[in-house]
Amino acid sequence: MNNYADNPLRTRDDLVRLAVDLISPLTACLSPGKARLHLGDTGAVYDEAIAGMEGFSRVLWALVPMLAGKCPEAEPLWALWREGIIHGVDPEHPEYWGDIGSFDQRMVEMAVMGMALCMIPDRFYFELPEPARRNLYRWLGQINRFDMPQNNWLFFRVLVNCGFLSVGLPADAARLQDDLDNLEGHYCGDGWYYDKPAQRDYYTLWAFHYYGLVYARFMSDRDGARCARFIERAGQIAPRFAAWFDGEGRALPYGRSLTYRFAQGAFWSACALGGVTADGLGWGEIKHLLLGNLRWWMRQNIFDRDGVLTIGYGYPNLVFAEGYNAPGSPYWAMKVFAVLALGEDHPFWRAEEAEYRPPRVLLDEQARLLLTRDAGNRSVIAYTAGNHAYEHAHEDEKYEKFAYSTRFGFSAAKEAGTLRKGAFDSMLALKGERGLWHARSGFEDFKLSESEVRFRWAPMDGVQIETRLIPWENWHVRCHAVRTTRPLTAAEGGFAVCRDYAAERPCDRVQSERISGDGMAAVRCARGSCAVFAVAGYACGEVVEAEPNTSLMYPRTLIPTLRAELTPGETRLVCAVCATEDGSLPETIPTEVMKIAEQCL
Repeated sequence: MNNYADNPLRTRDDLVRLAVDLISPLTACLSPGKARLHLGDTGAVYDEAIAGMEGFSRVLWALVPMLAGKCPEAEPLWALWREGIIHGVDPEHPEYWGDIGSFDQRMVEMAVMGMALCMIPDRFYFELPEPARRNLYRWLGQINRFDMPQNNWLFFRVLVNCGFLSVGLPADAARLQDDLDNLEGHYCGDGWYYDKPAQRDYYTLWAFHYYGLVYARFMSDRDGARCARFIERAGQIAPRFAAWFDGEGRALPYGRSLTYRFAQGAFWSACALGGVTADGLGWGEIKHLLLGNLRWWMRQNIFDRDGVLTIGYGYPNLVFAEGYNAPGSPYWAMKVFAVLALGEDHPFWRAEEAEYRPPRVLLDEQARLLLTRDAGNRSVIAYTAGNHAYEHAHEDEKYEKFAYSTRFGFSAAKEAGTLRKGAFDSMLALKGERGLWHARSGFEDFKLSESEVRFRWAPMDGVQIETRLIPWENWHVRCHAVRTTRPLTAAEGGFAVCRDYAAERPCDRVQSERISGDGMAAVRCARGSCAVFAVAGYACGEVVEAEPNTSLMYPRTLIPTLRAELTPGETRLVCAVCATEDGSLPETIPTEVMKIAEQCL
């Protein structure tokens, strides 16, 4: 699976083959009754029985569109999953999926079944034996009797009730209306929804918009005004979300649930399903965004030896996992295959791919991001302020770094006792005489413009910091006004750079070059280089060899870092950070960047 050079992923047939190649290794992992998948032994907040059901159901995000699109390759796989559904909803069968309760993970997995009732009613409902139809309705109907989080989860119940309506079964109309009204309250403008008030991330795209466009496709006769609104909003956000992708096909690693990987492109697939285009984003551009991202992912080391998707991002890695990431969770990525419900004659498939180039600088106030890209469209850097998550692992690292890069990704700490274990890339970390390192976690206020990002934050008691981030081409300037009541040690990290990589064979490792001195630190690598230059306040530079597996992108990384010693009172720290796609690095700060930095003094 990791070498997809023989499948260029250009056509509908290519995408069908990829879906089959992703699902086929899973058939050996099916339980005897076919109702669960055992894909590994790592844990989640729910038990193994639910985890097995989750893995089973997430495959349906690909199988259901394939059946809708009359793909014959789906038939032998559907025979297995059909058997699993019959057994999973049967209370008398040993592999029954069980009665649910409030806030139950199985509610999440019901969503695809609601979509299936809408999209392929004959295959998913009417062709089942009559007892199985009764059991399916009873099992799915539980979702109307229990409480759930008041966020994107509401769409799971919406889809189930839409599915009931599609096959002529009684639905909970009051629940459906209440849920849709509640979801409307999560809309905040410019196409953006929030899952939680201070959290903007991929859930707007692969949840709110994805499900909204499924709703629009099947409920237009019943709820035309709302469906038109869902389509209009998807068109509004499409150019903004396109700015998260670079010309290499990479999407911005940012926020939680990144183990869903190529679900990043699911929004584009849903746009095709819902007939959504936008100014500058026709079918050719949408097709390129979707397939380009998939092509990049198929070159990454994201599968185990049996071809099963792993938990992680650029490689298998549990460090970044949320508590709700079980071994089958990564198969939420299968939502990207919704476009297979469309036949070859659809304009999406007839269109020639065309690269879309967003503006070099894009301020997205609703997302609370300032996005920039280099002149060649080879990488995107996002500067962030105002986002914060409250209940997920490594939420500070996932939402509150100074900068996020499609090339370099970001790192997460294993512990905060040392710079090596803390892996403080794109962060200012501080510690007292014998304390732990502290970085940004939360904010007091923030402001974004097209030229800079500002925010105030307090990493610990007695410390207040005002930060400015000012981008210029592939550079950015960081300025911190630090007020402290006690002595502190400070460390300012650039991007985490790949430490070593295989040029031809895995056993032949190419080492990155480390450079450090009084006023700078840098790492030069053919896979991306980074340098940090001191302007004011820093004492020296060093290259931190981060603890293995702290980076989202690479198993081993180096972080160019500046150090400073702060005394009580106010200190101004100013530095310039340069990031390049290859091994090139400047020896000094350009005049234009130095002028920006000097204005911060």
